[in-house]
Amino acid sequence: MRALPIACLLFAPLVCAQDRPLASLTYTPSLELKFLDRTADPCVDFYRFSCGSWNKLNPIPPDQARWNVYSKLSSENMQYLWGMLEEYAKPAPGRTPNQQKIGDYFAACMDEAAIEKAGTRPLETSLGEIAALKSAADLAPLVARLHLVSGSALFGFGSNQDFADSEQVIGFAGAGGLGLPDRDYYVKTDDKSKETRARYLDHVTRMLGLLGDAPATARAEATTVMAIETELAKASLTRVELRDPYNLFHKLSPADLEKLTPHFAWPQYWQTVGLAAPAVINVTEPKFFGEVEKLIESRPTADWKTYLRWHLVNDRARYLSKAFVTADFDFYSKYLRDVKEMEPRWKRCVKRVDRDLGEALGQVFVEKTFTPETKASAVAMTREIEKTMEADIKQLSWMGGATKQKALDKLHGVVNKIGYPNQWRDYSSVVIAPDDYAGDAARCDLFENRRQLAKIGKPVDRGEWGMTPPTVNAYYDPQMNDINFPAGVLEPPLYDPKMDDAPNYGNTGATIGHELTHGFDDEGRQFDAKGNLKDWWTKQDADAFVARAACVSTQYSQYTAIDDIKINGKLTLGEDVADLGGTMLAYMAWKDATKDEKLEPIDGFTPDQRYFIGMAQWACGDERPASKRLHALTDPHSPEEYRINGVVSNMPEFAKAFACKSDQPMVRANACRVW
Repeated sequence: MRALPIACLLFAPLVCAQDRPLASLTYTPSLELKFLDRTADPCVDFYRFSCGSWNKLNPIPPDQARWNVYSKLSSENMQYLWGMLEEYAKPAPGRTPNQQKIGDYFAACMDEAAIEKAGTRPLETSLGEIAALKSAADLAPLVARLHLVSGSALFGFGSNQDFADSEQVIGFAGAGGLGLPDRDYYVKTDDKSKETRARYLDHVTRMLGLLGDAPATARAEATTVMAIETELAKASLTRVELRDPYNLFHKLSPADLEKLTPHFAWPQYWQTVGLAAPAVINVTEPKFFGEVEKLIESRPTADWKTYLRWHLVNDRARYLSKAFVTADFDFYSKYLRDVKEMEPRWKRCVKRVDRDLGEALGQVFVEKTFTPETKASAVAMTREIEKTMEADIKQLSWMGGATKQKALDKLHGVVNKIGYPNQWRDYSSVVIAPDDYAGDAARCDLFENRRQLAKIGKPVDRGEWGMTPPTVNAYYDPQMNDINFPAGVLEPPLYDPKMDDAPNYGNTGATIGHELTHGFDDEGRQFDAKGNLKDWWTKQDADAFVARAACVSTQYSQYTAIDDIKINGKLTLGEDVADLGGTMLAYMAWKDATKDEKLEPIDGFTPDQRYFIGMAQWACGDERPASKRLHALTDPHSPEEYRINGVVSNMPEFAKAFACKSDQPMVRANACRVW
């Protein structure tokens, strides 16, 4: 993005029989009949028809907030990686440098006795630097040192492609500095938000207490943290505002940035992170940095010591002793997402290796699991869907010729990245010790942060990936204009070489179409074929797009996410448009690819029915109510059931396949369509 349907007893002396490393990847077909709920009418609730029994057979494990096909496959991949890492954790001769690094990092993470013995020692240097802060004038180099190894206290700084020149990388300064998941948690006035803020105050108090502060002192410090973060939150853009890239495009010179925040010594910041002053910085949220300036000017030094101590321990808690890990879990997972139990140690350690040394781990994963034949067939399917999208764009009735040509130029410019990078990342400079988990993690963070900062002022590397090969996910990057499908997402049940084309196109094909459509959703359409933020639409065609997208936004805004919380259709618009467009494109591509074949029913379902069931079964899953509430505020994806029912109810092809009547729920009288 996990665990297993049957949970261990708490404090059981042995792990569950199922909770063991896997010697090979498991197999589940891309269309599984036992997951169907045949008591449901597909024309009334297609999601329940396709997935109703999946949830019964796969209840949410106690260490998860949500459990679905993707998370189950992710968990199985992790079990497989677990076995590899256990092998490489043994200091045997013959380990390659990558095997040594990932094995030693895993060993260090699993060594709980050493982690307990270390206590808070991994924080001592940073805590000492914070304690030595004498005035606001010294804040910049201290924040810089913290940024190099932990989080984004106060704000975030890194590198990204220039919105105006996608061939160049520039510095980006962005909003940050919050401990709650989103700025809305600080400003909403409903009872649940008030309760969450109270619980957050308790959590900050508890964590500062673990650092040795007396209860009354820790409580007062937590109040200070909340006050600073609330002001930062109020000055931050909403999730919907963040979807418009023009809201995030404000290029300033270093001198202009210093004028915006004169009480923050930027020259000292650049020097400490190892940069010459960048020629230009994109300040994504100037209003936020204006608030940073006000706070630095008005808050006493003691408040900044408190704030930075909190963010240090919050960022590094997962690498510390059990008391810190438990406190972190109790608030962020148990309270905010209603997760019942902490994930087992092995799973957390596999995730850390994947996060910090992901391409070293991924290279081994690919060698063992991802065949050239799988890559070739995935590439062929992608090209088939791209060919279909080209034909679809050419016949659009609502788009004029000039805009169509620009759209085709952009489509032809899409780069398909399938499986793994052509050039693997070099981790040779990263020092990994098998008995220093917190130190390993800090050195990995330092390596990655310096790697990102080193890009500033240089041409973009268009071969770079933003996901590791074992990841069960995919993405589109509007600035790169590429779609990325890691090896982990091209496995059964998502991509199944043993299955007929219908469910494969419905599942992976619709996902390929989904990512392609992101290039033309409400956000992606604002970037051109090279990834520049540039308006290539005529006003008439842009207005037509907005009207069609509004149909989708209005539709999804009527669905209930949880309790009295509706889906924020403006937040989820891009994903909803991509779900709808991707499913339509994959359907048309499948029809074209099989037009010369005589397709017969299988297991009592017609080929068209198998396409739609395959499409639905990628989304089978369930989520805890607290997690649904959190995602309703923060997640640009709609809940799984609406990602299926919301799509098929707009498709006459679905209604025909299942002989649905015009007045049934899965048939919308005013169907939406963008692409």
